[in-house]
Amino acid sequence: MLQVRRALVRSLSLVAATAVVTGSLAACSSENFEQVPSIGYAIDNTITTYNANTTAGSVSGAMAALGRVLPGFTFTGPVGSPVSDTDIGTAAELPGQTLTVSYKLNPSSVYSDGIPLSCDDLVLTWAASNGRFTKDVDGAQVPMFDTANTLGYSDIDRIDCQSGSKDATVVFKPGRAFTEWRTLFGATSLMPSHIAAQRAGVPDLVTAVNSGDTEALSKIADFWNTGWNMVPGQLDKTVLVSSGPYRVDEYTEDGGLVLVANERWWGNKPATDRIVVWPRGVDLVKDVDSQSIEVIDVGAGAAGNLGELSGFSTVQIPSRSIEQFILATSGTLGDDAARRAFAHCVPRAALFDQFGKTPNVPATGVGSGVVDSRLAVPDSLVYRDAAAADGDRYSNADVAAAKVSLSEAGLDELTVRVGYLAPDPARAQIVSEVKAACAPAGITIEDVSSSSFEPQALRDGDVDAVLAGTAGQAGAAGMVDMIDARGALRGGNSSNFSGYENPRIDQIIDQLNTDPGIAAQLGLSVEAENILWTQVPTIPLFNQVRTVAVAQGMSAVAANPTRSATGWNMDRWVLRR
Repeated sequence: MLQVRRALVRSLSLVAATAVVTGSLAACSSENFEQVPSIGYAIDNTITTYNANTTAGSVSGAMAALGRVLPGFTFTGPVGSPVSDTDIGTAAELPGQTLTVSYKLNPSSVYSDGIPLSCDDLVLTWAASNGRFTKDVDGAQVPMFDTANTLGYSDIDRIDCQSGSKDATVVFKPGRAFTEWRTLFGATSLMPSHIAAQRAGVPDLVTAVNSGDTEALSKIADFWNTGWNMVPGQLDKTVLVSSGPYRVDEYTEDGGLVLVANERWWGNKPATDRIVVWPRGVDLVKDVDSQSIEVIDVGAGAAGNLGELSGFSTVQIPSRSIEQFILATSGTLGDDAARRAFAHCVPRAALFDQFGKTPNVPATGVGSGVVDSRLAVPDSLVYRDAAAADGDRYSNADVAAAKVSLSEAGLDELTVRVGYLAPDPARAQIVSEVKAACAPAGITIEDVSSSSFEPQALRDGDVDAVLAGTAGQAGAAGMVDMIDARGALRGGNSSNFSGYENPRIDQIIDQLNTDPGIAAQLGLSVEAENILWTQVPTIPLFNQVRTVAVAQGMSAVAANPTRSATGWNMDRWVLRR
C-alpha cells in the first residue's frame, strides 16, 4: 500500500523472524548427523478442506498446511506482504489508464496428475471469488460460490484467456485499480480448474464463465464449494492434485496429514521428502516426547504450557492476526447500545497485559499494546490517528458505562454466549476474565466453545460472539494490507460472520483498497473507526501472540507470523539427528 509503511514493516518483522531462524540453525551446527526423512509440523487449527477459499476453508488450517502444495503467483512472507513465487510464474502491470496485469505461468508448470497449469485456473479463481454469479434461493439471489472474500476479485472486469494457455491478461474495471493486486491469485487460491470441470461435467470452463452459462456454473460451484472437503480416512486423492513441491499422500486421525514430495514438481526438489501436518487436537507434549513433531506454530497458550519443551528452541512473537470478539448484529446483541455495553465491560488493557505481551514488548507497532483499529495495522503511518478515534474509551472495564449502554438498549441485563474452537486454554481464560469483569454490570458471559466450532455459528444464531483472530481465524492469520480484515467487515462477504451492514463502511473499504494516498488513507481510516466504535461489530483486543517451537537439529525454519504460518517454506526444512 504505502512504500514507507512497507519499509517500516519489513524492518520490524524481520527481527521476529530472525529470532527463530538463528535458534534453529544454531541447534544444528554439525554435519555429522544423519538427515531424518520425515518432519512433524503442528498447527492450532483444523484441516477440513483442500480449498482454503471457501467460507469454511478460510477459517481452517488449509492455508497454513497447504501453502507448498497449492502455491500461487505470490505467498505472504514473514513481513506480511506478498512475495513473488516465480516457480509458478510472473505477473506484471501493463501501462494504461485501466489497471491491467499480465500473468505468465511457468512453461514447465504441471499438476501432479500430469495436466498442465493454465490460465483456466485463474479464470476459476476469479469466477468463484468475484461475487457476480448468483442463484435463486427462496426468492432471493445468493452467490453460487461459497467464497469467503470477494475484495479485489470483484474489481476485475474480465480475464482474457485462451483455454489451455499459459498466459492471461487480467483487466480491472475502470476506476477500480485494486492497490494490492499482488495479493490475488496467491498461495492456496489457485485450485485445479480441470478437476472442477471434470467433476462438474463441463467441457470448457472458460467458455462457461465468459458466457455466464448458469447451468454449467452452478455445477462447477457445487463442486468448488464442497468437492474438495477432507475427512480423515476418507480421502479421494484423485481430486487432490498438487501444483507445488508437495502433494497429499494420506490423512488419518492417528497419522495426521501426510505430505510427500511431488514427483512432477519442476522447481527445486524439497529438502525433506515427507512432512506430516498435525492439526489441532493432538497431544503436543506427548507427540514431542515420541519425536513425531519437530516444528510447532500455535497461538500462545492454545496448547497449554510449551515453554519447557526439552530439546526445543521456543520463542513468542506478536503476529499480524488481531485477537478479537466478533459480535452478532441480531438477537440479543442486535442493538448498537447492547454491543457497546459488552465492549465497555471487556478489560482490553488487562487482557493485553496477560495474554498479548511478549517477553520483549516493542515500544510501538505490532505487539506494543491494545489494538484500537480494525482497518489499519499498528505499524502503519495512519494507525495512531485511526486508533485515537474512540478506542481509548473502551480500554478498561467500565461498569458504570456498561450499565448506561444497557439502559440505552432498554435492557436491565444481558447474556452473551461466546464461542471459539476448543480446546484452547488461553481463550478459555480470556472468556473467564471477561466473565468476571462483566458480571457487576449485569452482563452474563457463557463459554459455549467446542472442538467442532466454526464462526458460522454466529450467523446461525447459535452464539452471540466469537473469540478468534482476523476474519474469524482460530489459528494463524493476518497480513500487512488488511485485505482479510477489511473483507470481514464488508457487507455481503461470507467472512463477515456477524452480518454487519453499513453502506458507508463499504464505501470506505472500497476506497481504501483503490486509493493509496496518505491523505485518503488517514481520513478514511479515522472516519471508519468513529463509525465502528459506535456500532461495535467487533471488539479488537491485541495482536495474537504466536508460540513457535523448533526441535534441535532443525534448520531453515523461519517463523512467519501471518496467515502463511511457519510452514510457508517447509520444502526447505532439514532435520539432522
